[in-house]
Amino acid sequence: MYVEIFYVILFFVAFLYAAVGHGGASGYLALMALYGVAPEEMKPTALVLNLFVSLTSFIQYYRGGYFSRKLFIPIAAASIPLAFIGGMITVEENIYKRILGILLLFPVIRFFFFKNVDDSELKPHNTTIAVVTGGVVGLLSGMIGIGGGIILSPILLLLHWTNQKQTAAISAAFIFVNSVAGLGGMVTQGISFTGDMVMYIMVAFTGGLLGAYLGSKKFNQNVLKYVLATVLLMASYKLLLTKA
Repeated sequence: MYVEIFYVILFFVAFLYAAVGHGGASGYLALMALYGVAPEEMKPTALVLNLFVSLTSFIQYYRGGYFSRKLFIPIAAASIPLAFIGGMITVEENIYKRILGILLLFPVIRFFFFKNVDDSELKPHNTTIAVVTGGVVGLLSGMIGIGGGIILSPILLLLHWTNQKQTAAISAAFIFVNSVAGLGGMVTQGISFTGDMVMYIMVAFTGGLLGAYLGSKKFNQNVLKYVLATVLLMASYKLLLTKA
């Protein structure tokens, strides 16, 4: 029964994240943490799921014409090597869960309090800030086992560099390359996956495929954001305020 519930939740986590342009690693990590999966299995598993879901999401938003290569390149150029280094760093389990709980608050704040930026409000990006931001987010992403989109997205919106769908497109691409780099770093230290990896991929990919398509073309983004933010807030509370 608990296994079936896990897969149902995994499907909807992938669906909701992909619908708003994210890979979902933070959601997968929170779900696995709540189900008692060991961090050394959680991190690479979440990043592999990220690869499938973020790529699906990116393709949909790219086809819609929302991707800015000019902004993506300096951010990714700094994030990729530092995500690799971050993937080589091991964090103690209790500290790991607390950090993950804090990171889950980033999308909660973004989805509840950040309104979409109108095209008239957009500003040209600053390359230096873009590089520094990419590097910091990349390092943290590799350490925790996320793609970093949940941290990057609110920054892009706060700086008025992108609107909501442009943010989704850049975040999806950012998540994909960071996930590859983070996995590369983990491989150098030894890597292990949960035995249910194939089923995880099938469920997450199906949810992500459906979510990316409907999120980019059909659904009301505000409704999706509030639902996802509520789920992540509950997961963050569980990780931060309950004993391991």
